[in-house]
Order: sequence, then C-alpha cells, then structure tokens
Amino acid sequence: MLNKVFLIGRLTRDPEIRFLPSGSQVTSFSIAVNRAYKTKDSDEWKEETYFFDVEAFGYLAERLGRQLSKGTQVLVEGSLRQDRWESQSGDKRSKIKVVADKVNILNTGAQAQTSSQPPAEKEETLDLPEDIDDISSDEDVPF
Repeated sequence: MLNKVFLIGRLTRDPEIRFLPSGSQVTSFSIAVNRAYKTKDSDEWKEETYFFDVEAFGYLAERLGRQLSKGTQVLVEGSLRQDRWESQSGDKRSKIKVVADKVNILNTGAQAQTSSQPPAEKEETLDLPEDIDDISSDEDVPF
C-alpha cells in the first residue's frame, strides 16, 4: 500500500509546539493550498483553496518550530493519518491530518530543507526512519 502526499502551500498561522509524555516534541501547523482550474462552459479561470493540518514529530518538529511562521511557503512531504474520537454528545468524529516526513521552506533565499533526523556530517538531504514508530510509541500518541 502507498500512503504518500506532497503539498505546496502557505502557513495559515504560526506553528504550535507541544511535548508528549516521553518528552518528544510535536509541532502542528496548517497550510492553505490553492487549486486553479478552467471552467468548461465559460473558459473562465477559477480558484479553490484547501486547508490541511500538518504534524511533525521529534527532530523535525524542533527545527520547524524554530524556522516556520505564518505566511511561510512550504513543500510538505508526508503521509495521511486519520484521527478518530467520540464527541461529548456521543457522535463519532474523524479528521485527516498530514504527518510530515520532510518540509522544504520555499520562500527563503537559501531554500532550507528540514528532515526528521539530526544532520549527518556534510549531508544536506537526510533519509527518514523506515517506521513511524521510531518517532513516537503508541503511548506517546495524544489521542
């Protein structure tokens, strides 16, 4: 199975930083992604905007918490995760989020790239852990 997503958008708010009971950092932010298309009837261009919630864990979360701010344009590479819960009134709820593996900051002169692992000597692009469980254990999940 494949669960991979690439999104380019701008942060709609400053990132929120929190810590799991294990001490691992989680950084959350939202991005707005635009889609332009041409209508068949009038040959007119229209634009839609979609909003996505993104979470990053561990080292990637630490770096993003320091480097991102509202309005920053980013390329997010990650996977989709569905959170499910029950509301106080007993209704079942769910929300799909993006769990970031890599984030490239697009609107800076130096084109920064951040990855989920600390930098290795003389390497700019980093491989990610093969398993998301390396980033957080089941008891660290906040839902």
